[in-house]
Amino acid sequence: MTKKAILFDCDGVLINSEKIYISIDRELLSNMGLNYGLEEFQSRFVGLQFSDYIRELEDDYNALNKGLLPENFEDSVNEEAWKRFATELVAVDGLLDLLNQIEGTMDVAVASSSTIPELHKKLKLTDLHHRFDPHLYSGQHVTNGKPAPDLFLYAAKQLGQSPEHCIVIEDSVNGVRTGRDAGMTVWGFTGGGHGDDNLASRLTKAGADQVFSSFDEISARLSA
Repeated sequence: MTKKAILFDCDGVLINSEKIYISIDRELLSNMGLNYGLEEFQSRFVGLQFSDYIRELEDDYNALNKGLLPENFEDSVNEEAWKRFATELVAVDGLLDLLNQIEGTMDVAVASSSTIPELHKKLKLTDLHHRFDPHLYSGQHVTNGKPAPDLFLYAAKQLGQSPEHCIVIEDSVNGVRTGRDAGMTVWGFTGGGHGDDNLASRLTKAGADQVFSSFDEISARLSA
């Protein structure tokens, strides 16, 4: 491999939080009259900056002539998510082995749409914070979050790496497109526990150079 750095998305790549978020969001939205199938929800919303996600929901809600989204929607999601994170949040299988494998040979960073406080808290809960600190980057670090390429470009700059030397590992269509627009090699990832049967094909269609179902597969690829 000639690549020098790996930029990891957080939710659904490093930790199993995406599965929890999707479950909570879809249930709350269904109660509001917004019903999304799993595939549609993942394709449209996963990987978006939260403000962009809300704008999409507001458009759909307005189309139903229901007015404005409930003001407490974000608070309701976060309250339920953190309750479940306390007992359910874990690092994805195989991640630590991969990090040990590449330690000292490749730079690593996290580039996530999570807010800065949430990103740090989630990684501390799963004992991953020290493996990436200080290279923990949020959409709040840039003017335009995902799906704009700014966050990945910012993270690469902090590592001192050019885009062509970076691999992005992403679990969402929006994230894959973001990595491609940043001029980086993009590896789709379906091992986060939340993907439906068609996720791999959607990631490929979005532009992923390769798609992996586990970190063990990624470790083998980097060793080849």
